[in-house]
This record gives sequence, C-alpha cells and structure tokens, in this order.
Amino acid sequence: MKWSKALIPTLKEVPAEADIISHKLMLKAGLIRKVASGLYNFLPLGFKVYYKIENIIREEMDKAGALEILMPILSPAELWYETGRWGLYGKELMRLKDRANRDFVLGPTHEEVVTDLARTEIKSYRDMPKNFYQIRNKFRDEIRPRFGVMRSREFVMKDAYSFDRNEFCSEESYKNMFEAYNKIFNRCGLNFRAVEADSGNIGGSFSHEFMVIAASGEDTLISCSACGYAADKEKAESISASSGNEKEDLKTLEKIHTPGQHTVEQVVAFLKTTPAQLVKTLLYMADGKPVAALVKGDDELHEIKLQRFLGADELVMMTAEQVETYSKAPVGFAGPLGLSGMKIFADNAVAKLRNFVIGANEKDMHYINANFDRDFKINKFIDLRVPGEGDLCVKCGAALSSLKGIVVGHTYKLGTKYSKTMKAEFLDEDGKRKLMVMGCYGIGLARVIAAAIEQGNDENGIIWPMAIAPYHVIITALNYKDEKIKALSDSIYEELKTQGVEVILDDRDMSAGFKFKDAELIGIPVRITIGNKAVNEGLFEIKLRKTGEEFAVKREELSNKVTEIILKEQVK
Repeated sequence: MKWSKALIPTLKEVPAEADIISHKLMLKAGLIRKVASGLYNFLPLGFKVYYKIENIIREEMDKAGALEILMPILSPAELWYETGRWGLYGKELMRLKDRANRDFVLGPTHEEVVTDLARTEIKSYRDMPKNFYQIRNKFRDEIRPRFGVMRSREFVMKDAYSFDRNEFCSEESYKNMFEAYNKIFNRCGLNFRAVEADSGNIGGSFSHEFMVIAASGEDTLISCSACGYAADKEKAESISASSGNEKEDLKTLEKIHTPGQHTVEQVVAFLKTTPAQLVKTLLYMADGKPVAALVKGDDELHEIKLQRFLGADELVMMTAEQVETYSKAPVGFAGPLGLSGMKIFADNAVAKLRNFVIGANEKDMHYINANFDRDFKINKFIDLRVPGEGDLCVKCGAALSSLKGIVVGHTYKLGTKYSKTMKAEFLDEDGKRKLMVMGCYGIGLARVIAAAIEQGNDENGIIWPMAIAPYHVIITALNYKDEKIKALSDSIYEELKTQGVEVILDDRDMSAGFKFKDAELIGIPVRITIGNKAVNEGLFEIKLRKTGEEFAVKREELSNKVTEIILKEQVK
C-alpha cells in the first residue's frame, strides 16, 4: 500500500474526548473515528489490526476443534424469560419491539440462543462434545461509555459455547479452551496473565480472566510469585498480614460518648486508637433482607464476595433511613451488639481482634473493648476483604503483590445453569435423559487492540507487536519526487511484497520530520529510510520501533534482513 492511496488521517493534537492512552492514540493514529457515544468506525489501519487478531483467534479456535457458526444479533425475549435474565440483566440489556409489538433483545452475549440451538440439534451423548463459536457484534447499553473502544455500546466479541455429557468431559473442554486462549494471546504478542475470576452476570461455578498487564489498566490482579496463585480483585482470597491482638486479655466493655464522630478517621482520632482496632458494621439489603457485614477499619469490604457467599441476586447498601430503622442510630454509629433481625458475618481478619471499637447503635455513642462471643455472636467468619499489597497467599503463605491489567478474555464453567432452565437435555448411554454441561468463552477483539496499545506505547505513539501490526514495514522515502529515490523505493517496495512482507510506502510530498513522526505514531515495527545515502552509497537505514535500534545494511542484504527481523518477532 502507498500512503497516498490509503486513508490514514493522523492528528497532531490529542482529541479532548480521549482520557486514556489507547483512546488518544487510536484517534491520533487514524485507527478509529467516533460516530456517537460508545460507537466507533474502524478506519482501514485500525481494521487491519482487527482483522489480524480475528484471524489468529479463528485459527486457534479451529485447531481446538470448535465449530464456527453465526447467530442472529437480534433474539426474542422468550428465550431470556426462560433463563430469567430478562429481568436480572439490568438496563445494560438493549430491549426493543418489532412492528407486531413483540419484545426482542440486541444480544450482549448468546447463551440463550446457543442453548436453544443445542437443545434442538443435540439429541444423544454421541453428539458431544460440541463447541460452537462465532465472531459477532454485541450490544450493551453502558451507563457511561468510556475509554474509547475499551468500554463501548457496540463491540465485536468471539464467543464460544461448549456442550458436554458430564462434568468430567466439561472440564476437558474447559482446559482445551484455556490452552487455546493462552496460544491466542501469546501469538498476539501480549504480556498477559490468566487469573481466577468472578463469574458475574454470566454465572457458573468457576472462571478465568485473561488480563493484559498494563499500568493504566482499570482492573487489579493479585498474584503470588512463590506458588503462581493469581486472581482478579473480585475473586482473590488472602490472609491479612496483620498479626492482630488475639492473645490480649479481655477488657471490660465500655460505652463512650463520641459526639459527631461517625467516620473511621474521626472515631479513631477521638479515641486515640488505630483503624486496625476498629470494626466497621456495614448494613445491606440482600434480595430485600437485611444483613450485616463486619470488617476492620483499615480494610475495605468486597461486596461481590458478600453477594456471592449469600447467593443473592441483588445486594445494595442500606439507605440512611433503613440504617436508622434497623440499628436505631444514624449512619456511622451502627454496631453488632444488640443488632437484631439479621444475620451477622465478619471477615476472617476480625477473628484476630480483641478489645476493639464498634458502633453502639445509638447516636454519638461507640463501644470500646468489644469482643465477639462474649458481647455478640457472629453467624460465620468468611473472607470479605478487598485483598491488598502485602497480604499473604492463601495457598502458600507468601506475600502477595498487585498488578494493574486489562481484561481481554474470559472463560466460564457454566455447569447446568442454562441447560436446566431451558431444558437442554440429551439421551445418555444408560438410556436416561440428562442435562448438558456447558462452558462459555469470550474474547473482546477491540479490547485486545486497546490493551496492546496500553501495553505498547511511548511519547511518540504506538508500539505494535509484530503479529498484529497493520504493516510489518514502512518505507520512508525522503524525497519521493526525486526520480532515483522514487525508483529505488518502488523497487524495494515491490521486492518486499513478493516475499510476503506487509509493507507501506510513504510516498507523500512531506518533510522528513513529518514522515518520521507519522511512522512513529502509527507504530509500524520496522522503518526503512530511503534518501540520498541509499542512492549514493547503497546503504539503507533500518530502525526498529520497539527498541529504537538503528543500523545500516547493504542493498543486497536488505530483504533477507527485514524478513529475518519479522520472523524473529512473530510468535508461532
């Protein structure tokens, strides 16, 4: 491709709408353009990257034995009623009516549709295992689309769904997809980790997220370098590194007047103690029923962990009015002693405490020297904390560390969640009808592009991995109007193309500095500069975008050197 024939509308200024580096660079480098909030056109350069990722995914899915299909974006509400997700999915689900006033959904995911397909076409254990996949547009009505293509309202996803006769076979299908995902992201040239994750709205018993490591990532993964344990922040379990004071003798419970002191910081300053010696009592409504959760003052409650433990479809913090109704005190003074009509759960770290501070369920009052068992009962100690840097690993006891990352793929063990509600059954070898055991597996293609940029960039622009770069090589002709430079540039351009190298020739009538800046911005891995030095001395300057390394090669060595660089950087 010659630049003059392409559409690469690079920008000098960062668009005001962009707030993360990938969004800024995708706009500046002419990869995308905004249509409306959360909706983007992919321009030719961006689509070339997208197409390469799609091909890698398709190749690895086919190698893994998955069968490509194409399901409709639009699905009838009846299928969503069957699973109960018509009401549970929330406002992100894009609902619409046809001319006959029938309800439909613009699919954010396709569990309902594919399960309907399976229950119709899979009759016997002999028909399994089966794994269907598609690469398809999805829709989610995000309350606040942001970060460019990272969180948009329309996006392309590769989603796959496995169907097996039992849990053992389903585990094998899951492992097969897990390995395929590792191959996909390795081939894309990404630095990533597979971590245990929460299943969210998709459901199921177990899942992994594939997270691209990037300092700008909106997700946090907790990992142990000693044993390899890794999980996202929603799923991670940890042991508090705090030793507690559990061997301390019990002191007499006292009620203390704490006028106007209702935050952790205010209370511990007033009582001359530490947040680690205060226990917060947080009140929630779980599917309409009250529940209390206790964590140390220096810890954060992880609501997803509490919701998952309770098995609640909805968990919301009590309003100020509800807090006063159940605790008989304003917000900031609730405590477990005398709290009635609800179960009380405490984080495991609370079990290490003695003689701690709690709210007294009375305005402007707190207790000091409170102790569980003697003063109040806990229904159960469970892991409720948000894990943090320095906590200890639940597997081996070593110190944990945290990293920022971007989720680009997710694998789920669904079990019989959907096959049960939709009666997706088959006839087993023993002649009995049984439920299919399912798994599902998703990759967000645009998120892979954005994550690659978040991971690979510098002050000059994008640094693409070779495998997904829009072109392998850019030939920068310094003065394309010069007949000798033009002839030499065209000759090398054609030669590289015949060798299968994806090359773009910058033939524009622009200054050298302008061309160099654009080449850096769009991130092509290898740059060949052709000017008077190449014409007069037969030496061609090569610069590698990733390392900044520059060197010169002779004309007869050029093609072989370029292909050598490309092959070295490609991950098979």
